Amino acid sequence: MTGDSSMRRIVLWLASTAVALVLLFSYRPSSGGALAGVATPAGSGNPAGAGTAAGAGKTYDGSTASTRWGPVRVRITVQGGRITDVEAVTYPTANRRDQQINAYALPRLRAEALQAQSADIDSVSGATVTSEGYKTSLQAALDAAGIG
Repeated sequence: MTGDSSMRRIVLWLASTAVALVLLFSYRPSSGGALAGVATPAGSGNPAGAGTAAGAGKTYDGSTASTRWGPVRVRITVQGGRITDVEAVTYPTANRRDQQINAYALPRLRAEALQAQSADIDSVSGATVTSEGYKTSLQAALDAAGIG
């Protein structure tokens, strides 16, 4: 009887230790408020879908896409029915890893969007969550501009 009891305790201890390790390694600390650690440039108060004159083109903001690591929102500039610029106006920057990933991913996503002239672009490896948010917001901006 004591052998069975000891074996159960060992199995229970191993299982609870494994669960604790999984939870520990999957924990991602928050740095405060809902938009803490999110880059939003000054003067980006253009509401989603609102077009405004911007030099020779017109700008349209996509909706804010909520992602696992934080909100993502893009702004496009359209001239003559073509996308002439894509800018990520809101994206996760809560920690150094977010900053590294987005410094790598956002220029690639921008280049792909300009080349494709649509939101049908490939995700950047290692930045899948941000890529999906980027594409969602980009599609909303394109919809607002009446493109694609």
